[in-house]
Amino acid sequence: MPQKTLLLVTVGSPPTALVNALQEPLMTHMGVSAVVSRTALSSPAYAFNKDRGQYHCNAIMRRLGTVLEDAPQGLVMGVTDADLFVPDSPFVFGEADRESKVAVMSLFRLRQGAEGEALRRRVQVEAVHQAGHLIGLSYCEDSRCVMFFPQAPQDIDRKQLGPCNVCRNELNRLNR
Repeated sequence: MPQKTLLLVTVGSPPTALVNALQEPLMTHMGVSAVVSRTALSSPAYAFNKDRGQYHCNAIMRRLGTVLEDAPQGLVMGVTDADLFVPDSPFVFGEADRESKVAVMSLFRLRQGAEGEALRRRVQVEAVHQAGHLIGLSYCEDSRCVMFFPQAPQDIDRKQLGPCNVCRNELNRLNR
């Protein structure tokens, strides 16, 4: 099976160094070749919900879907500083839609209580998590697995950068 390519697209102005730091762990742990797109999307004002003071994931993901024309055989992940939400949740770190091959992740909540290396690791863990969903992995019950559903930044701190054995076996099955 040919290796999947994940196009990383900045949405707004996330730090370039953090976006570039995603390439190696995505290859190592999910087997996807991550490429930072030269195409950047501006701040997602179109997705802002003034009642919540947050940005709706689905609106951003629809806009990211238009970038897929540059990578029709691949996947797209937006990286943003915007505070994201979906209607049934107070916030999300990110969201992925396997069918449309599009994901988005936010640095906003990951920054809480972290900077430097700790922030870089959180961002990498969340990117690997969202890429796992794009590839076909579901949530995992093992709180140390990268595919565990985090509800606070501290949950991400406890997670490994890669999948547990059960999820790794599933990933190998999906990649056959």
